[in-house]
Amino acid sequence: MQLPIIFENDQFIAVNKPSGLLSIPDRLGQEISLKDLLKEKYGSIYTVHRLDRDTSGIIVFAKTEEAHKQLSILFEGREMEKYYVGLVYGNIMTPAGSIDAPIMEHPGKATKMLTHAKGKVSLTDYEVQESFRLYSWVKFRIHTGRTHQIRVHMQHIGHSIVCDEIYGDPKPLLLSALKKNFKLSKVAEEERPILSRLALHSYNLKFTLNNQVFDLEAEIPKDLRAVLQQLRKWKG
Repeated sequence: MQLPIIFENDQFIAVNKPSGLLSIPDRLGQEISLKDLLKEKYGSIYTVHRLDRDTSGIIVFAKTEEAHKQLSILFEGREMEKYYVGLVYGNIMTPAGSIDAPIMEHPGKATKMLTHAKGKVSLTDYEVQESFRLYSWVKFRIHTGRTHQIRVHMQHIGHSIVCDEIYGDPKPLLLSALKKNFKLSKVAEEERPILSRLALHSYNLKFTLNNQVFDLEAEIPKDLRAVLQQLRKWKG
């Protein structure tokens, strides 16, 4: 696999992770991860943070122990500005706001999180970028780094991320849901989805390391751009 590298220097590497690829090896270690691929190329690689398997976008790995320590402090101290974009169901009544709802692990499901008063402090800012008939394209900034934070918070306010199999509706997005009077092609047996993965992308990281300011962006993937194009086309 060719790695879509956004930026690298002697201290760290920033990659535009494809959706569907693990950030780091899971417990079973049977699937290839982005970290495995980087280790093959660079040797020593240190985990700083991670993205969910189905979330695409910018992720940073350290190349040295010192850089790992410095970057980890930035993340833990909330000195790393983290921005995402995503497609959610419905039109959000308040076009911009903050979701301040503590998050904890689900007591009965190991891979699931939920909002609960006993959870850890979790803060997400959101701002609607475009509204469509059934969906909204939203920009997020997360001030904390809880597992599945944006996904849990959007479910919490009733606007889950499109194609979220844990916190929303896992069904793929079909053109027939957007286009009125949709007709299937005569040669097609069934409709092909225009999106069948989590509609969430980590697009921007801003931070200062060793007095140098970094503002790194990961291009929005082709599949999400195609969905936006269709949404705009059939907006009326």
